[in-house]
Amino acid sequence: MIPCHLSDEALLEEIRDTPGSPERFDAWWLGQSGFLIHWNGHFLLLDPYLSDSLTRKYATTDKPHTRMTSLVVPPQALDMVRVVTSSHNHTDHLDAETLVPMALACPGLALILPSANESFARERLSAAGTRMPAFHGLDDGTTLVIGPWEFHGIAAAHNEVARDAEGRCLYLGYVIRFGAFAIYHSGDTLWHSGLAPALIPHAVDLAFLPINGNRPERRVSGNLNGTEAAALGKVIGARLTVPCHYHQFVFNTEEPDEFIHACARMGTPHRVLRCGERLTVAQASTTD
Repeated sequence: MIPCHLSDEALLEEIRDTPGSPERFDAWWLGQSGFLIHWNGHFLLLDPYLSDSLTRKYATTDKPHTRMTSLVVPPQALDMVRVVTSSHNHTDHLDAETLVPMALACPGLALILPSANESFARERLSAAGTRMPAFHGLDDGTTLVIGPWEFHGIAAAHNEVARDAEGRCLYLGYVIRFGAFAIYHSGDTLWHSGLAPALIPHAVDLAFLPINGNRPERRVSGNLNGTEAAALGKVIGARLTVPCHYHQFVFNTEEPDEFIHACARMGTPHRVLRCGERLTVAQASTTD
């Protein structure tokens, strides 16, 4: 089992003791595609998976979800969070065993998700508990403001840009603007023709991109690989690109080496985190 950089009380102590500022923000990787963002006293949680629900679900099948990295923190301990996202309906991005405890611990919790998925999400979360977050739907090309966070829906391809009968995207990424900053959380996606053109105008400071790749033999929908993630970060002009969606399940992972080497070759600014590790991004200077 891969140990976390920080976990449980040590991680929570760092989160609580990190001062907020309008001139910087902090991000902690919580495993898989989950990131905690802290800016100016406000907390946002992106696509958390903080349980072993998938390990139990698939334990007796031919596709076991064997955990690689220790669970970083119980979801109910993140009681400072007021906004959480789900990019799509797969359990490692919409987990009842994560979101229901959070809703109980965080009164007024807002859940940002694709509008097309709201009915599914309500059913999944109501089956696990009586208190649900407040649902706020978003679609490709639409914008939503919750507190200091301005969300922009970006179509994702997992493995295609799929839409419901009303034409709404089933898979989204999010550009989130706050203060002087913009971050991009891709959710699960492959590169598609509309992706870079939608992102370039946002001039994102930080991009969170998956690197586990697209391998049909795994029998799951695919993602960018390390080289593609490095290239996307470069093309969209991200000040920093951080890889994710690896080291969670044995059957569906890659090492970050390909991403690191591709970033070095392409000149893509990047940072590789350990689970439970913090990254701080300061406001860009006018000379950047």
